[in-house]
Amino acid sequence: MHLGIVGAGAGAAALAYVVENTADVETTILEKSGGVCGRAATRRRDGIHYDYGANYLKDDDDRVVELVTEQLDTDGLVNVTEPIYTFDADGTVSEGRDADDHKWSYETGVTQVAKRLLARTDATVHRRTTVERLARDGEGWRLFDADGGEWGPFDALVLNPPAPQTADLLASADWDADLRGTLADAAADVEYRSNYTAVLHYPFELDRPYYALVNTDKAHDVGWVSREECKAGHVPEGETLLIVQASPEWATTHYDDDPAENVAALTDMTAAIVGDERLREPDWTDQQGWLYAQPDGGVARGPVDAAEEHGLYCVGDWVAGEGRLHAALRCGLDTGERLALSLS
Repeated sequence: MHLGIVGAGAGAAALAYVVENTADVETTILEKSGGVCGRAATRRRDGIHYDYGANYLKDDDDRVVELVTEQLDTDGLVNVTEPIYTFDADGTVSEGRDADDHKWSYETGVTQVAKRLLARTDATVHRRTTVERLARDGEGWRLFDADGGEWGPFDALVLNPPAPQTADLLASADWDADLRGTLADAAADVEYRSNYTAVLHYPFELDRPYYALVNTDKAHDVGWVSREECKAGHVPEGETLLIVQASPEWATTHYDDDPAENVAALTDMTAAIVGDERLREPDWTDQQGWLYAQPDGGVARGPVDAAEEHGLYCVGDWVAGEGRLHAALRCGLDTGERLALSLS
């Protein structure tokens, strides 16, 4: 049996892990970027690893906890123990609560969760391959990429891109079924929040009792500030690396603005919130805009469930209905079980 997957996000990796270890299947994954794990993204610079998308993996799902702590290799798994504080519209910082939940990453970054899942499979991942069109015929599903390549036929197809991109693929698909339009409309109805991330590095250690600051009243232009040095293995001793995520409103307004200006604005706001003027002058920076950062709710289940009868499966946080890494993983695990059953 042949399985095709569009996108190598966390949900797709979890699905491939389940299917490949349950059914006799050959899996092909087409990923438009150069990495895996989607918006749970890690970069490396000057010996530093930093998670600039999803900042950590929560332990809010028992099955995902079992996956990470028992089924996958735990070497290099790190847990952030410092608390998360809050700040308000005026930038006033307050103590948060010392929650007992885990905040997991890996010494080499949170993308390891997808890398370790895929390493437990025989799936072939083709990076920098952008799927532009899909088709359904009597032999199965076929995919067509931006370079003119054709892939398939596949007995089953999995779509892992964010809902708006999945909707575009479905809207243009060569699939003669009324469900195609219904599913495309359902995916298009999922609303997303944009985000803009600034990465700020400093050659000194920032002495603060917290791992991160979160704006709880949703009234500040900065939504989140975190310290990557709180993750073992990420930042050398004596250095500081801050991940600054703008509020969705600020990100939407400034998404297409000059990146240097965006980073400068977020840098100044961060210095004011943290209360350290030295932070206005990082020695190097990085940035990333996320047009489809987090879904506001989930997709209508009816069309998604009906599509599975045609060998078409959707996975991701927008299918789970929660914009969290653990939700995407759980969606992949559950969907993978249904898919494996259909292929066996």
